[in-house]
Amino acid sequence: MIKMKESLNPDETIKAREAIMKNVRKVVPNALLIAVATGIYMFIEVFGEISSDGLSYFQIVLSIKAFFGLWLGIRGFNQKFFKINPWLFTSHLFPFIIVLLLILLSQVMYL
Repeated sequence: MIKMKESLNPDETIKAREAIMKNVRKVVPNALLIAVATGIYMFIEVFGEISSDGLSYFQIVLSIKAFFGLWLGIRGFNQKFFKINPWLFTSHLFPFIIVLLLILLSQVMYL
């Protein structure tokens, strides 16, 4: 694999990244809020009734996904509308890990 040579000097790289991040900051919070809103609707429609035996495996995994999704949604809502920075887990690593967990849970919830 051939490594691509850098064509920007460090100052230009900083400017280019900031230009991209301006657009990302506009799009991602709105997309996150739409994802959370549709997730809440889907949770209400898909969860189903709790049987006398208790929650099914599907309902348990769906509940875990809903908890993580709501946490991301509340975090994004506070950042977007109230300009409140997260009180806990201020880096982007933890939300990224949660998104990966949501994807993983989506893959195993129908087993």
